[in-house]
Amino acid sequence: MAPPTSSAGSAQTPLLPTYDAAESVHGSAAVSGAVFNLSTSIIGAGIMSIPATLKVLGVVPALSLILAVAILCDVSVEFLLRYTHSGKVMSYAGIMAESFGKAGAMALQLCVVLTNLGALIMYLIIIGDVLAGNQSEGDGHLGVLEEWFGGQWWNSRPAALLFTLVVVLLPLLLLRRVDSLQYSSAMSVFLAVVFVAISCALAVVALIKGSTMSPRLLPDLSSGTSFYDLFTAVPVIVLAFTFHFNVHPIRAELNKSSDMTKAVRISLVLCSTIYAAVGLSGYLLFGDATMADILSNFDGVAGSGIASLINDLVRLSYGLHLILVYPLLNFSLRINLDGLFFPNSRPLPYDNTRFLCLTVGLAVLVYIAAIVIPNIWTLFQFFGSTSAVCLSLIFPASIVLKDVHGIARRVDKLVAAAMIMLAVVTSGIAISSNVMSYFKGQV
Repeated sequence: MAPPTSSAGSAQTPLLPTYDAAESVHGSAAVSGAVFNLSTSIIGAGIMSIPATLKVLGVVPALSLILAVAILCDVSVEFLLRYTHSGKVMSYAGIMAESFGKAGAMALQLCVVLTNLGALIMYLIIIGDVLAGNQSEGDGHLGVLEEWFGGQWWNSRPAALLFTLVVVLLPLLLLRRVDSLQYSSAMSVFLAVVFVAISCALAVVALIKGSTMSPRLLPDLSSGTSFYDLFTAVPVIVLAFTFHFNVHPIRAELNKSSDMTKAVRISLVLCSTIYAAVGLSGYLLFGDATMADILSNFDGVAGSGIASLINDLVRLSYGLHLILVYPLLNFSLRINLDGLFFPNSRPLPYDNTRFLCLTVGLAVLVYIAAIVIPNIWTLFQFFGSTSAVCLSLIFPASIVLKDVHGIARRVDKLVAAAMIMLAVVTSGIAISSNVMSYFKGQV
């Protein structure tokens, strides 16, 4: 791999470090490897709030929404790949630059920065929920450290997150090559599988014992939930499926770039199945008590010692998963942020001062935000309604409508227009609902 020629910003600059042409055309990865990387990109903090969407929408609308968003993401990625094949650029930012100039590429990078920054804040909030508990939703939920050692100053939320960030995460954040994280990424996927398997097993056991909660198949508008409040769940699912900024780097590593469409569809089917399984399992276990971060429900306050141990295992497995995925997402955030502010500087890994300032500055910003913001549902709604919906739906559809290569069919433009309209309407209603709820003192 040749050293990157610029940190970001030009039409040719991908969202991860630049590879020379030979490497991008003659990758060695198989479809299975692409599926693995894509699935890792999709499954992150989003899985934690899937059960809460079932609580808000009911089972049938929520599962239908998961399927619909997966289909729309498949269509939008197909749009991106088609314009990649027709043009001479190898990145999402490059396609945006072809269609909308430098402003388009900068808008894309800004959305990537905002989406990844929001995701990192969510990760740290969830890690804090696991270690120090969550007091923001009704009854307090204990963290693992509080259960084991009681309330101490050193296992409070600020102290536990500071220790995790400085001692555990910072050494990984200081790595300058993304391939240095391959082993931690592989372990993170294993831990996510452990979480899904245990959650499903607990739900099956509860079904056999007859101790599951009665799920609602449809939303209950009589409980004080307005029709417009239902739209707040849409951004949560959109954000959970936002992986478009990693499509081109993964495609560049494939032995046959034409296999990317197959890899994307397999990944979407796999992740949709996982989301549905976790959503149903969590909702069956906790019903209307399901929290925005499902891990907070596994607080082990009731049940036998074995049950408490299993609850702790569920939380720790996914908390450690997020710790290991955090540096990978931070890598993409850091290099895109550098491209926005220092587009003409030498590559970031070769400038010690800039690298350290960005790394430490981002860590401090994320830490403060994770302490101040108590609930990940708010973040999911905000970023899912803004930057994430742009990355996954609005930008790909806009590229088709612009059609700089003249390859879009009439049906493609109709679908693209419908995607934009759907994204704008649902996001607008979700944002308006949140604003109204805030001023009514409900948030």
